[in-house]
Amino acid sequence: MKNLLILTAITLLITGCTEEKKIKESYDVVALTQQKCATCHDLSMPAHSTADEKAPPMMAVVFHLKDFIKVNVPSAHKGKFVEFVNDYVMNPTKSKSYCDKESLEQYGLMPSQKGKITIGELNAVSNYLYNHYDAKRFYEEQAEKSRIKNMPIYERVLEQKRCTNCHDIEKDKVAPSFQNISKRYTVADKNSLIKSLRDGSRGKWEMSKIPMPPYKTLTQEELEGMIDWILSL
Repeated sequence: MKNLLILTAITLLITGCTEEKKIKESYDVVALTQQKCATCHDLSMPAHSTADEKAPPMMAVVFHLKDFIKVNVPSAHKGKFVEFVNDYVMNPTKSKSYCDKESLEQYGLMPSQKGKITIGELNAVSNYLYNHYDAKRFYEEQAEKSRIKNMPIYERVLEQKRCTNCHDIEKDKVAPSFQNISKRYTVADKNSLIKSLRDGSRGKWEMSKIPMPPYKTLTQEELEGMIDWILSL
């Protein structure tokens, strides 16, 4: 009898965990966050602040909360964040708020969302906000975008399209070197070369056994910049 009770308890525990997992996994958390938060908060990253916004951008809210919520153990930070958001969204008060006085005067106190979102939905959204609005990842991505933006066009194309897997500047590989392409063609062939780069080509070089794939996602500026650089060699 005792063993039966233990087995039943274990079965109920496993079933309960499985059902809880199914509930958590059933949310389309991105769509849910859009549905529940976007009416008042801008959800983009980087944030787009406007003069008539009802609430501060979500990125600013999350970054601010992460800075002000303190814990002794770093691994407990997310749990503390989620706990605060879950409580504040349902029961907002000025005494709980981490907003500065000016922000509270500008936006007012957040209205309670009781009856508008379930505890399960709110918990899913809170976890998503913490994971999505990550300051370190954001600044690293912005730095990388800035690095790529400031590169010469041909360097950007070489890196992003991995051109050097097939081409070398001076020596033929599985495709002709950029210098040999430059020797064969002139500025008068620029449009033809742009077409080959954009649409792909095959059979133009006897030594090349691999057809040139199309690069239709390149902008006209990138196509021209790449061909101009090759011809300059």
